[in-house]
Amino acid sequence: MSITKSTMFSEIEQVIKALNPQTISTERKAILQPLTEFIQSKVSNQQDIRINFICTHNSRRSHLSQVWAQTLAYHFNIKNVFCYSGGTESTALFPIVAETLQNSGFQIKTISKNENSIYSIKYAYNQHPIIGFSKRLNDDFNPKSEFAAIMTCDSANEACPFVSGAEKRIPITFEDPKAFDNTPQQAEKYNERSLQIATELFYVFSQIKAS
Repeated sequence: MSITKSTMFSEIEQVIKALNPQTISTERKAILQPLTEFIQSKVSNQQDIRINFICTHNSRRSHLSQVWAQTLAYHFNIKNVFCYSGGTESTALFPIVAETLQNSGFQIKTISKNENSIYSIKYAYNQHPIIGFSKRLNDDFNPKSEFAAIMTCDSANEACPFVSGAEKRIPITFEDPKAFDNTPQQAEKYNERSLQIATELFYVFSQIKAS
């Protein structure tokens, strides 16, 4: 898949350039393979690609996954990719997630500040921003059919053996950086998890071949 002439923010491009998919284990690549196959099938059939990243509270890992997936689809010039996130319940997008993304070069604006704040998350000059806020996986903001449900945490994976409307349900779980909230390691661990997610999704999208 050819790389697009990018209007992506240069700081994000530098982060992507430093990602090293060779650090991904063989076992982990096997876990990522069903998502690669789902995307490739949609590309080959010239269909829209809808991916809903699901976690229990839709506050951390699912948002990081949504944002990096949308960004990396653009980086690899894969068209008609629409990324979403949701939870088995809604809480709020954890502010450190927004800070972590901002530190990687994303432009973050708070559209509405309340118990469940709404953020505009922009990765490129000419692309529509990602709208980040916490919502249930079946919220009207999310697709109702023809999507892959990616379970990003163990508890959501166990709580949702069936996701209504999903064509595929794929567990790709990540450790929760919440364990380091309010510790000296907080910023480091959130960045570490963000870069792990980015690296693995870079690997997934790098495998996709043009139809």
